[in-house]
Amino acid sequence: MAGGFRLTIEDGKFRDVHGRQVTLRGINVAGDAKYPSKPDQPSHVAEDFFDGDNVKFTGKPFPKEDAHLHFSRLKRFGYNTIRYVFTWEAIEAAGPGIYDEEWIQEAIEILRAAKSYGFYIFMDPHQDVWSRFSGGSGAPMWTLYAAGLNPQSFAATEAAIVHNTYPEPDKFPKMIWSTNYYRLAAATMFTLFFAGKEFAPKCIIDGVNIQDYLQGHFIRACQHLARRIHEAGDIENDVVFGWESLNEPNKGMIGYEDISVIPKEQALKKGTCPTIWQTILTGSGRAVEVDTWDMGGLGPVKVGRALIDPHGESAWLPADYNDSRYGYKRDSGWKLGECVWAQHGVWDPSTDTLLKKDYFGKRPSTGEHVDYPYFTGHYFMDYFRSYRDAIREHHKDAIILLQGPTMEVPPNIKGTPDGDDPLLVYAPHWYDGITLMTKKWNRAWNVDVIGVLRGRYWSPAFAVKVGETAIRNCFKDQHAAMRQEGLDNLGNHPCIMTEFGIPYDMDDKSAYKTGDYASQTSAMDANHFGVEASGLEGYTLWLYMAKNDHERGDQWNGEDLSIYSADDKLLPISPVPKSPDLAQSTSDGSSTNRKDLDDDDSVTPANLKRTITNPSISSEAASRQPELSAAPGYRAAEAYVRPAPIYTAGTITNYVFNLRQCQFTMTIKAPKAAETDHPTVVSLPEFHFPQDSCVVEVSSGKWELSSDEEETVMMQRLRWWHGEGEQHLKITGMVRKYSDEGGYYDQLFGFWGGSCSVM
Repeated sequence: MAGGFRLTIEDGKFRDVHGRQVTLRGINVAGDAKYPSKPDQPSHVAEDFFDGDNVKFTGKPFPKEDAHLHFSRLKRFGYNTIRYVFTWEAIEAAGPGIYDEEWIQEAIEILRAAKSYGFYIFMDPHQDVWSRFSGGSGAPMWTLYAAGLNPQSFAATEAAIVHNTYPEPDKFPKMIWSTNYYRLAAATMFTLFFAGKEFAPKCIIDGVNIQDYLQGHFIRACQHLARRIHEAGDIENDVVFGWESLNEPNKGMIGYEDISVIPKEQALKKGTCPTIWQTILTGSGRAVEVDTWDMGGLGPVKVGRALIDPHGESAWLPADYNDSRYGYKRDSGWKLGECVWAQHGVWDPSTDTLLKKDYFGKRPSTGEHVDYPYFTGHYFMDYFRSYRDAIREHHKDAIILLQGPTMEVPPNIKGTPDGDDPLLVYAPHWYDGITLMTKKWNRAWNVDVIGVLRGRYWSPAFAVKVGETAIRNCFKDQHAAMRQEGLDNLGNHPCIMTEFGIPYDMDDKSAYKTGDYASQTSAMDANHFGVEASGLEGYTLWLYMAKNDHERGDQWNGEDLSIYSADDKLLPISPVPKSPDLAQSTSDGSSTNRKDLDDDDSVTPANLKRTITNPSISSEAASRQPELSAAPGYRAAEAYVRPAPIYTAGTITNYVFNLRQCQFTMTIKAPKAAETDHPTVVSLPEFHFPQDSCVVEVSSGKWELSSDEEETVMMQRLRWWHGEGEQHLKITGMVRKYSDEGGYYDQLFGFWGGSCSVM
């Protein structure tokens, strides 16, 4: 084991310096990083939107002065890991090679603040559908101009559906932003980014192909940040242990066998749904009638036709555009004013004829068939190696988290030098698509989406799972299947689900009017059951958002997945250190109880309402619609504030938290008895497990329940010294009434199920 590192990998598990298994229970911090601070430009704001060269991201994801507030809050919620969200745009918005050192230094100071809270952090170079200017987040505006595209014409041509330029931002359709992957702007950018040398050889800029130009700038920007973190001297490895490869990469047009039809693997269809050929035509100003879709009970349903008429406006830069703006030089063989794909013989603009419908389905240089496995094994892995090696030039022992295309099988590199990397982690994403797209929690049925995508059913109807227990097990099985795909294709490496989450604005934001978060609680609990029971080595929930409110949610494309909102309450936290007296027990059942504490010193069900506080840092976050804040609730906190193993003296066989029974169980395999100084440690949130009102059962050894102070944060933990072999732990806390009807939170604070005792 490498001495001095807080986190390393052995036999596919994370381990600490004492050899204990580390479970990474984390969250994404923070969604605020997607849009700039100067000007403050969430996705519904149109003013100065196209002044993208002059934006600043200082103060994102939150001001450094507020870092301790956010980190202490997340620590109290039981998280030990952060996926640190940043964008390429934050580093290099002003132009190619111009880095924002002020933002970089502030990021270093925020990461340094996280050190005192003991977080494990990995860096997430985040993007969604390429950039804010194509409907998402990530890349700077100048990248689109470099590719010959004109973002100011995306709205007219529907090359991208952008919230900032949507005619009525308040009516922006749910989740329609994600359809941008199949529209001209993002589809073109990802094709150029991953395989421009193959499919767009005429696109030469500054003497290199657009692929090398875009990849080179992105990788160098991340590498520069890694170098600055390394030079800081006190956060590499101690805080930042690794780097994710790229959030949700997409193949663009690569692998399309026929661009005139929607491929069967395109599961997401909503709103206007052009084929690649149709989006190429509208991008060149042609009027085209396309199918329209909406989300039905079992997935997308065709609902009609719509005319996209750009009235001659083109998504490509005009022929007389002055390229001197950014200082690069475009090769004379790359003509502005004309579609890139027409210049490469895909279609004839003079007759609007499709000439090569399979242009992206085979490798032009060799004629090899190109599909998803080919894309991930060749184009994606070429990028991945370049990124990995660039990061490790400065962060030599960086753990690299490989993330392939969303919910797809990872590249098959098992047994190769890439797959044998001892510091490799698989980092897939998973979402309950039915709930995410409909923004409703259906307890009656759900669908095995991974099973459908992998072709395991004759029809999607056979993938339907009926009943809440079946739904929960379906979530678990999907996560387990994705973890197994990592083992089969990458090798024996840890798997972290780096995104999963739920929409909070379900049922037309009814919870914001009633304070009843029963549906969100059920959905959040089912999602956590999926990641906990599936054998993953860790997860990072999407999302923590510093400026979420009921009016605009996450301030981005109508999404609302943040566990925190300025308009909601937080579960109360003990404000002062607890008595040092401990509750101890041995396997013979004897116990010593800590002395009773005054209610002012301890949060219990009896004083819960009285001690509630909402330490919001924002005075501007109040909703503009008073009815949406009429009855602030607890935002399903009891479902995400959960017990979890922190360090395990051995290897976890399984663990799970049953919210309804308020019962945590864990089975481990210990090669030897737990050492006195290095026992198994479980985080126990006091909300569920009041120290003098829980039952602990162990298969051997002794345990100790105590509250530890970390900085100003009180954390309740159970330490367990056990024997070797298979060992079992069961902890039962305060059982509370669970209601699907109104008044849920009033009932939550009652004292149902009887008082428990320490055994």
